[in-house]
Amino acid sequence: MKIGNNIIEVRDLTRVFGDFTAVDRISFEVRRGEIFGFLGANGAGKTTAIRMLTGLLVPTSGRAIVAGFDVSTQSESIKRNIGYMSQKFSLYDDLTVAENMRFYGGIYGLRTRDIRARTEELLARLELTAVRDRLIRDLPLGWKQKLAFSTAVIHDPAIVFMDEPTSGVDPITRRQFWDLIYEASDRGTTVFVTTHYMDEAEYCDRVSIMVDGRIDALDTPGGLKRTFDARNVEDVFVKLARGGAA
Repeated sequence: MKIGNNIIEVRDLTRVFGDFTAVDRISFEVRRGEIFGFLGANGAGKTTAIRMLTGLLVPTSGRAIVAGFDVSTQSESIKRNIGYMSQKFSLYDDLTVAENMRFYGGIYGLRTRDIRARTEELLARLELTAVRDRLIRDLPLGWKQKLAFSTAVIHDPAIVFMDEPTSGVDPITRRQFWDLIYEASDRGTTVFVTTHYMDEAEYCDRVSIMVDGRIDALDTPGGLKRTFDARNVEDVFVKLARGGAA
């Protein structure tokens, strides 16, 4: 399977647990530099799909290429060449802002001088230089969110996966965070994001919606609304989740 202009290519990807099929032969592509929304109700299979795409879970069948690497045979290469931001941010409360960035830079295999340069660059861009020596536990949630984003991209990955990155933050902070996502996309970084906020789906270049382990819809937000005769992506989501026809 050739990756071409796509950063992700998925063909018939399947994951079975015993008698239960969590992901059922899904196929899709994600373009380089795209903001790709990956939606689905709880239990729809999106978390299992993401675990396969990030090299954490081996597929039962099918194939996926992420950043040029096969998820079945090159999972360690995938982990080194992607960024990942979880809902819980995965930061260490007893380390400072700068120490967290140095720690994650080391995990991604950056040299000391490169870690130092990237830390200064990201702190300045995110306006966090003044708090570089503050402990994480003393920071407001919005600042922690910015820092979690910076640690996910400190190694300048081609693609960053974000699992509900704005969960629990206020609307203003959510919108500011999406400004960071736009900036990353403008620099050529692909953003693969899950969210339960349907208004955020409208910010994506394209959106897929999973239902019962399958991708039941994939298009631009405008295309989805036209296809399903809906006012917004939330109405599309509800129609699909309830089994409604277009």
